[in-house]
Amino acid sequence: MALYDSILVPTDGSREVEQALEHAFDLAATHNATIHALYVINAAGYGGLQMEAALEGIATALHGEGEAAVNRVEQLAPANVTVETTVRKGAPSQVIVDEADTVACDLVVMGTHGRGGIDRLLLGSVTERVVRRSPVPVLTVQVEQDDAEDSSERSRIALK
Repeated sequence: MALYDSILVPTDGSREVEQALEHAFDLAATHNATIHALYVINAAGYGGLQMEAALEGIATALHGEGEAAVNRVEQLAPANVTVETTVRKGAPSQVIVDEADTVACDLVVMGTHGRGGIDRLLLGSVTERVVRRSPVPVLTVQVEQDDAEDSSERSRIALK
Protein backbone atom coordinates (compact mmCIF):
# COMPACT_ATOMS: atom_id res chain seq x y z
CA MET A 1 0.00 0.00 0.00
CA ALA A 2 1.34 3.42 -0.99
CA LEU A 3 1.60 6.16 1.60
CA TYR A 4 -0.35 8.53 -0.64
CA ASP A 5 -3.06 7.58 -3.13
CA SER A 6 -4.77 10.94 -3.46
CA ILE A 7 -3.20 14.40 -3.09
CA LEU A 8 -5.23 17.62 -3.04
CA VAL A 9 -3.53 20.71 -4.43
CA PRO A 10 -5.44 23.99 -4.16
CA THR A 11 -4.38 26.43 -6.86
CA ASP A 12 -4.99 30.07 -7.56
CA GLY A 13 -3.40 29.97 -10.98
CA SER A 14 -0.34 31.97 -9.94
CA ARG A 15 3.22 31.05 -10.83
CA GLU A 16 3.94 30.88 -7.11
CA VAL A 17 1.67 27.86 -6.72
CA GLU A 18 3.79 26.06 -9.30
CA GLN A 19 6.49 25.80 -6.63
CA ALA A 20 4.11 23.76 -4.46
CA LEU A 21 3.01 21.76 -7.50
CA GLU A 22 6.56 20.54 -8.03
CA HIS A 23 6.47 18.89 -4.60
CA ALA A 24 3.01 17.45 -5.21
CA PHE A 25 4.03 16.02 -8.59
CA ASP A 26 7.14 14.41 -7.09
CA LEU A 27 5.07 12.78 -4.33
CA ALA A 28 2.39 11.68 -6.79
CA ALA A 29 4.96 10.09 -9.11
CA THR A 30 6.73 8.33 -6.24
CA HIS A 31 3.50 6.94 -4.73
CA ASN A 32 1.50 6.53 -7.95
CA ALA A 33 -1.03 8.97 -6.51
CA THR A 34 -3.68 11.08 -8.21
CA ILE A 35 -3.45 14.86 -7.98
CA HIS A 36 -6.76 16.63 -7.32
CA ALA A 37 -6.34 20.24 -8.48
CA LEU A 38 -8.85 22.56 -6.82
CA TYR A 39 -9.66 26.20 -7.56
CA VAL A 40 -11.97 27.99 -5.15
CA ILE A 41 -14.04 30.91 -6.36
CA ASN A 42 -14.28 33.26 -3.41
CA ALA A 43 -17.00 35.61 -4.64
CA ALA A 44 -17.88 36.91 -1.15
CA GLY A 45 -16.31 40.27 -1.95
CA TYR A 46 -18.71 40.80 -4.84
CA GLY A 47 -21.93 40.30 -2.87
CA GLY A 48 -22.54 44.02 -2.41
CA LEU A 49 -22.98 44.71 -6.11
CA GLN A 50 -26.52 45.73 -7.01
CA MET A 51 -26.79 44.66 -10.62
CA GLU A 52 -27.63 41.02 -11.24
CA ALA A 53 -26.12 41.17 -14.72
CA ALA A 54 -22.84 42.42 -13.24
CA LEU A 55 -22.81 39.51 -10.78
CA GLU A 56 -23.40 37.00 -13.57
CA GLY A 57 -20.55 38.51 -15.58
CA ILE A 58 -18.21 38.37 -12.60
CA ALA A 59 -19.22 34.78 -11.82
CA THR A 60 -18.55 33.76 -15.42
CA ALA A 61 -15.15 35.47 -15.40
CA LEU A 62 -14.17 33.90 -12.07
CA HIS A 63 -15.23 30.46 -13.26
CA GLY A 64 -13.15 30.97 -16.41
CA GLU A 65 -10.12 31.89 -14.28
CA GLY A 66 -10.69 28.78 -12.20
CA GLU A 67 -10.86 26.53 -15.24
CA ALA A 68 -7.66 28.09 -16.58
CA ALA A 69 -5.91 27.53 -13.24
CA VAL A 70 -6.78 23.83 -12.94
CA ASN A 71 -6.08 23.27 -16.64
CA ARG A 72 -2.61 24.72 -16.05
CA VAL A 73 -2.02 22.05 -13.38
CA GLU A 74 -2.93 19.39 -15.96
CA GLN A 75 -0.52 20.93 -18.48
CA LEU A 76 2.35 21.04 -15.99
CA ALA A 77 1.85 17.49 -14.71
CA PRO A 78 4.37 14.88 -15.79
CA ALA A 79 3.01 12.18 -18.10
CA ASN A 80 3.07 9.60 -15.29
CA VAL A 81 0.85 11.67 -12.96
CA THR A 82 -2.96 11.63 -13.19
CA VAL A 83 -4.70 14.94 -12.52
CA GLU A 84 -8.38 15.47 -11.76
CA THR A 85 -9.73 19.02 -11.65
CA THR A 86 -12.47 20.80 -9.73
CA VAL A 87 -13.70 24.39 -9.54
CA ARG A 88 -15.94 25.20 -6.55
CA LYS A 89 -17.43 28.28 -4.94
CA GLY A 90 -17.24 29.18 -1.28
CA ALA A 91 -14.93 30.19 1.53
CA PRO A 92 -11.51 28.93 0.39
CA SER A 93 -10.33 27.26 3.60
CA GLN A 94 -13.68 25.53 4.19
CA VAL A 95 -13.95 24.34 0.58
CA ILE A 96 -10.41 22.96 0.69
CA VAL A 97 -11.09 21.03 3.90
CA ASP A 98 -14.42 19.76 2.55
CA GLU A 99 -12.81 18.69 -0.74
CA ALA A 100 -10.06 16.81 1.10
CA ASP A 101 -12.79 14.83 2.83
CA THR A 102 -14.96 14.41 -0.29
CA VAL A 103 -12.21 12.93 -2.46
CA ALA A 104 -10.66 11.01 0.45
CA CYS A 105 -7.27 12.67 0.10
CA ASP A 106 -4.28 11.43 2.04
CA LEU A 107 -2.46 14.75 1.85
CA VAL A 108 -3.05 18.41 1.02
CA VAL A 109 -0.14 20.28 -0.59
CA MET A 110 -0.37 24.05 -0.66
CA GLY A 111 1.84 27.05 -0.96
CA THR A 112 2.28 29.63 1.75
CA HIS A 113 3.78 33.07 1.53
CA GLY A 114 5.02 32.80 5.09
CA ARG A 115 3.52 36.12 6.04
CA GLY A 116 3.53 36.86 9.71
CA GLY A 117 2.64 39.56 12.16
CA ILE A 118 0.35 42.31 10.98
CA ASP A 119 0.26 41.05 7.35
CA ARG A 120 -1.20 37.73 8.47
CA LEU A 121 -3.70 39.41 10.78
CA LEU A 122 -4.89 41.82 8.09
CA LEU A 123 -4.89 39.41 5.17
CA GLY A 124 -5.85 36.21 6.94
CA SER A 125 -4.28 32.91 6.08
CA VAL A 126 -6.15 30.27 4.14
CA THR A 127 -3.21 27.93 4.60
CA GLU A 128 -3.22 28.39 8.37
CA ARG A 129 -6.96 27.69 8.59
CA VAL A 130 -6.59 24.58 6.43
CA VAL A 131 -3.73 23.31 8.60
CA ARG A 132 -5.88 23.74 11.71
CA ARG A 133 -9.02 22.09 10.27
CA SER A 134 -7.79 19.49 7.81
CA PRO A 135 -8.64 15.86 8.52
CA VAL A 136 -5.39 14.84 6.76
CA PRO A 137 -1.79 16.07 6.87
CA VAL A 138 -1.03 19.35 5.10
CA LEU A 139 2.33 19.91 3.45
CA THR A 140 3.02 23.63 3.20
CA VAL A 141 5.57 24.84 0.69
CA GLN A 142 7.14 28.26 1.17
CA VAL A 143 6.66 30.11 -2.12
CA GLU A 144 8.44 33.21 -3.27
CA GLN A 145 6.45 36.16 -4.54
CA ASP A 146 6.86 36.66 -8.29
CA ASP A 147 7.80 40.34 -8.58
CA ALA A 148 6.94 40.25 -12.29
CA GLU A 149 3.24 39.92 -11.47
CA ASP A 150 1.56 43.26 -11.08
CA SER A 151 -0.46 44.01 -7.97
CA SER A 152 -3.81 43.83 -9.78
CA GLU A 153 -3.01 40.23 -10.76
CA ARG A 154 -2.19 39.36 -7.15
CA SER A 155 -5.34 41.01 -5.85
CA ARG A 156 -7.51 38.37 -7.49
CA ILE A 157 -5.62 35.48 -5.89
CA ALA A 158 -8.07 33.34 -3.95
CA LEU A 159 -5.49 31.80 -1.61
CA LYS A 160 -3.74 34.34 0.57
